Amino acid sequence: MQDELLTIGRFARMCRLSVKQLRHYDEMGLLAPVRVDAGSGYRYYAPEQARDALTIALLREMDLPLAVIAQALAAEPERRARILRAERDRLAERIRRDQARLEMLERLAEGGLPGYEVTMSREPERRLAVVRAVCTPVDIGDEVEGCVGRLLPVLGRTGIVWEPPLWGLYPLDLEEGMEIAVGAQTPQQEGLPGLEFEVLPAGLVAETLHVGSYAQLPLAYNALFATLHERGLRPRAPVREAYLVGPAEAPQEELMTRLTIPVHMTKQESMA
Repeated sequence: MQDELLTIGRFARMCRLSVKQLRHYDEMGLLAPVRVDAGSGYRYYAPEQARDALTIALLREMDLPLAVIAQALAAEPERRARILRAERDRLAERIRRDQARLEMLERLAEGGLPGYEVTMSREPERRLAVVRAVCTPVDIGDEVEGCVGRLLPVLGRTGIVWEPPLWGLYPLDLEEGMEIAVGAQTPQQEGLPGLEFEVLPAGLVAETLHVGSYAQLPLAYNALFATLHERGLRPRAPVREAYLVGPAEAPQEELMTRLTIPVHMTKQESMA
């Protein structure tokens, strides 16, 4: 049996790995040698372990965490496929976020910081029929889409008259477990199953218009918050996005979103 085993050096060369990598895989419990000599501590591997060694190296090259690789190797084929598909989905999401960052950097490189016109105005009171969700900053896009998918069918079934555009409501600080809402302005006075009503009070706001994909909204928010800080104004929640031209109406580069941030009034303004 020992004649069929390979030293760690020979096994490493066969698998196009380094001895250091194999030792690390052993320490992490991913790929233990078939035999370890009690006296010398030499590690010996069987040729049939090459497939696992090569698979580990391949998955590490794809930047999968060692813990996930260990789960995949130990799992039955069906569960292994689910584990790898979940990692595929996470990678796809990371690529999507990186692509959005690339597009913003390209826009900044071509024209510098976009020149958003920030204006101050008085926003009227708005009564919105809303649906809510709790999410992380990474999941905002998906959750907003889900909220729209819940809101519009209820409005359609009940025949509630609502006034475009749709609105998104967000906290000032984007953090784990934050609550968001999507709503439509309506004169309806009573709640319905699946809907809540929220009144946005009238008051002073800072606003700007963003033309382009939702992935580039941070550029508009940068301009808005910079203006508020420069003028010594304090923002208050909820931050509001009005989707003037949505994905169903135009391509990404032609989407139009009005961003509105309510601000605390000064004593002079409150007395006016």
